[in-house]
Amino acid sequence: MPAESTDTSLYSTTYEIPKKWTVDRIPDLGGSLALVTGANSGLGLVTARELARAGADVVIGVRDTGKGVAAAAEISAAAPNAKVDVGRLDLADLTSVRAFAQRFLGEHGRLDLLINNAGVMAPPRRTTADGFELQFGTNHLGHFALTGLLLPALVAAPAARVVTVSSSLHTMGRMDFDDLNSEQKYSRYGAYGRSKLANLLFAAELDRRAVAAGTRLHSYAAHPGYASTNLQLTGQKGAMRGMMAAANGLFAVSPLAGASPTLCAATLPGLPGGVFVGPRSLGGYRGTPGVAKPHKRAQDAQVAQRLWAVSEEATQVGYDFSVASTRQG
Repeated sequence: MPAESTDTSLYSTTYEIPKKWTVDRIPDLGGSLALVTGANSGLGLVTARELARAGADVVIGVRDTGKGVAAAAEISAAAPNAKVDVGRLDLADLTSVRAFAQRFLGEHGRLDLLINNAGVMAPPRRTTADGFELQFGTNHLGHFALTGLLLPALVAAPAARVVTVSSSLHTMGRMDFDDLNSEQKYSRYGAYGRSKLANLLFAAELDRRAVAAGTRLHSYAAHPGYASTNLQLTGQKGAMRGMMAAANGLFAVSPLAGASPTLCAATLPGLPGGVFVGPRSLGGYRGTPGVAKPHKRAQDAQVAQRLWAVSEEATQVGYDFSVASTRQG
């Protein structure tokens, strides 16, 4: 495999986010439409709820529509004036992703905010419906395909944003292009780290390509720090599950605090594209949102471009920015 380059131009770390930013600073989002994946619980539910409270209409993409309906009711209770729709979306099945995108485009002319939030964490090795390693296939390829398929609606918006949720554990990941599906060697957290590294590489490359094409679309990445959700417990058993539950209770921040970097990236006026937002304190695990510094492996432009090409081939989803820029012009 070719050696990684040392290009460090993908992410901007010079912008300053106000130190006291909280969700109370989210501007009026009336008239806008947001799509949040994995919003039936945890950070996704909180993200969708807060966007709705700020006036946005919200679509939540979920695998289990029954849980989605319950989540929509909770969101509507917090934001009675917002419109909340539920759509079935299984990011581990590209047929489902295509069907969801087709329905969405048939019902909506534009999309202002896309929050690529859903994910799986550290399960035993499994594969998606299309044969990809589950974490890479769901966390990265599913969102790559979804974003590309929804590109017409994104560029139809005046200034759309895409926020892809990564993790501080992206530092554990390496883009081994000879074994992206972990067929030769599988580590639960190594594969998780790879998928979260892929999220960062994708988010930065998306912004670069959108800007180069002359669109008004911007892409960001965010991570929650150590937030208390069910993600850490899914797939864990016995003593490990008990340890993770105890750690959640002792050290994790609330789901609202965990969702704050994503909400900041999605709504902070004037935020330049290509910014990675995360908690600013305790090594990025707690605190108000600030500009996070990705690992050097997430800064490699050559690897980002190679991952993009591999992802287009794997999903059979292309990003036609020439059509996008014509549509915006």
